[in-house]
Amino acid sequence: MLQEPEIRGYLDEAQPVRRGETLDLEALGAYLKQALPNPLPDPLSVSQFPSGYSNLTYLLRAGDQEFVLRRPPFGTNVKSAHDMGREFRILSGLVRVYPKVPRPVLFCEDETILGTPFYLMERVKGIILRRQTPPGLDLTPAFMRRLSESFVDNLVEIHALNVAAAGLADLGKPDGYVQRQVEGWTRRYFNAKTNEVPDVERAAQWLSQHTPSEAGAVLVHNDYKYDNFVLASDTFEIKAVLDWEMATLGDPLMDLGTALGYWVDSDDPPQLQRWRFCPTTLPGNLSRTQLVQRYAAASGLDLSDVLFYYVFGLFKISVIIQQIYKRYTLGHAKDPRFADLIEGVGALGNVAALAIEKKCIDRLG
Repeated sequence: MLQEPEIRGYLDEAQPVRRGETLDLEALGAYLKQALPNPLPDPLSVSQFPSGYSNLTYLLRAGDQEFVLRRPPFGTNVKSAHDMGREFRILSGLVRVYPKVPRPVLFCEDETILGTPFYLMERVKGIILRRQTPPGLDLTPAFMRRLSESFVDNLVEIHALNVAAAGLADLGKPDGYVQRQVEGWTRRYFNAKTNEVPDVERAAQWLSQHTPSEAGAVLVHNDYKYDNFVLASDTFEIKAVLDWEMATLGDPLMDLGTALGYWVDSDDPPQLQRWRFCPTTLPGNLSRTQLVQRYAAASGLDLSDVLFYYVFGLFKISVIIQQIYKRYTLGHAKDPRFADLIEGVGALGNVAALAIEKKCIDRLG
C-alpha cells in the first residue's frame, strides 16, 4: 500500500496544454461563474491530460475547486462519435446504478463559449496504468493477476447493470447490433482510408461473412481497457471507469471483443507489442484466453465464436486509429503522436490476419 507523499509521483497528473488545443479561458471563466452553483474564484487555470487519442480532457482549477472538462478533438467532423450531450447523459444515468463513474457537473451546448459543446465532471484522483508505468511503481505478478481478474469481473458487472433504472433503456438499438457494427466500422474505414492496408480490408470482409447471432442486449462500454480505469492509490481497487463516449446498448460479446483487441499478450508478435496501449504484458496478467474463460464462467454466455469477437476488436481499433491518422494528414490534428499511426493500422490488420489464418486468439507470435 502506498502512502502520501510517496503516491504523488504515480497519480495521473495534467500537463501544459498542447499547441493548437488551448481553451478560451476568459469566455470559459465568465460562463462558469454563472453556470456553477458555488462561486468560482479567480484565477481559473487549465492544464491537459496528455494521454488518449479521441475526446480532449482538461483539468480546471480555481482556488481549491477542481473539475475535468471534456470536449471533442479539434478538426473533427464526426459529430456522432463526439456527442458531448450524449456522454453527459450516460454519466448522469450511470451514477444512479454504478458507483465507479465520475459525477457529472454540467453540460454546455452553447458553442459561443469554446466553439463546441463540452461538459464538466468531478476529478477522480488516482493511478492510471498506461503503456509505460511510472518508475518505481511495483506492479508485482500477484497484483497484476488480481487486477486482470478484476478487469473481467468489472466488465461482467457493467453488462449486468439495470439500464432501465439508469434511465438509459433508449440509449441504442440493440436489434441487429452485431451486423450494424461490422457494416458501420467498415464504412468508417473506407471513409478515412489514406493508404493501402490489405489485411484490414480482408478482416472487414471476413467479419461480414462470419457474423454470429446476437448474444443479448446490455450496456456496453465499447472502449474498455486498463488506461480507462482510475485505481485507488491506497487499495489499487478500481475507483472509476472513464471514457463512456461510445457506450450504447448492444451485444456484450462485442464489448468483450474490443477489450480483447486492446489486450496484448507477452508472446504476441513484435509489431503488436509496439502498439500496446496498456501494461497487459506484465507478468501475472491473465492471457486473452484466460480472460475469455473467466468472462464465460461469470456471465454464462457462449463464447464458441470468440475468434469473431477478437478479430472485430482488432479491426475496430484499427479503424479508430485510421480516423485519427486521416485527421492528422489533413492538418486538423497537430499531436505529433499521430504521425506514425498508419503503422499501427497495419500492425492490427496483420494480427487480425494471423488470428483468422490460425483460427485462434492467442499464440500468434
